[in-house]
This record gives sequence, structure tokens and C-alpha cells, in this order.
Amino acid sequence: MTATIPEKFNDLLASNALAHIATIGPKGEPQTSPVWFGWDGTHFLFSQTKGRQKYRNLTRDPHIAISIVDQKNPYLYLEIRGEVVRIDEDPDKKFIDQMSKKYTGQDKYGNNQPGDERVVIVVQPEHITSMGI
Repeated sequence: MTATIPEKFNDLLASNALAHIATIGPKGEPQTSPVWFGWDGTHFLFSQTKGRQKYRNLTRDPHIAISIVDQKNPYLYLEIRGEVVRIDEDPDKKFIDQMSKKYTGQDKYGNNQPGDERVVIVVQPEHITSMGI
């Protein structure tokens, strides 16, 4: 079931707060990590390299949980549970460059490594919870 995220969360979704994502590891264990993210009004998006455990986890099991905490008020947060609906190739690294601009003010992401294969993970929210909004 698709969840629509209400407009009252737009400021948080447009902010440069980090999102913590949780995926399911190969032995069923949770794995969490912070990521830069984007929001297109329907989908939660983040960049990943194909060599990372998060990528392998999500290609095996597309279920994901995401939490975003407001930087000004740590008791205000949004949790999104959903599923990866698409993984888009990003050979020109356009999306990670957009995220670099959003989070650092730099036009280009400075930590690309030779051989990195970047993708954009596209998540459809299925359930949301929140506190403080």
C-alpha cells in the first residue's frame, strides 16, 4: 500500500538533514547508515555505489526503513517504511552531484573513487510515522 507523505513534512524533506536507512543483511540482521537524500514529491531517493553492502542488501530484499530527524529539534522526526521500486543507473553521477550541492554547496561530489558505479535508489513510501510534527 502506497503512503502519501503530507505537505507538513515538506520542510524536513527539503532540509539537509541526514536520513538513516535500515536494510536487511544477508543473514537477516539489520544494517543502518546515514545518507544524503532527495525527495521528488512521491519517492525518497539516495545515491549508492554498487560495491556497498546496502546496495547488495536492497537488490536481495527491497524492504527499507528510513528515519529523518529535524536538525533543530531532535524530537521531531519522520519515519518512512517502504520498498525499493527502482534502481536507476547514474553513470554521469548527476544525482550525487545534486546531493553534494544540497549538502555541501559544492557542484561536484568530491569523494568519487575510480571504478565507482553509482546508482540512484528509488523508494516508494508504504507507511509513515512521525513525532513532533
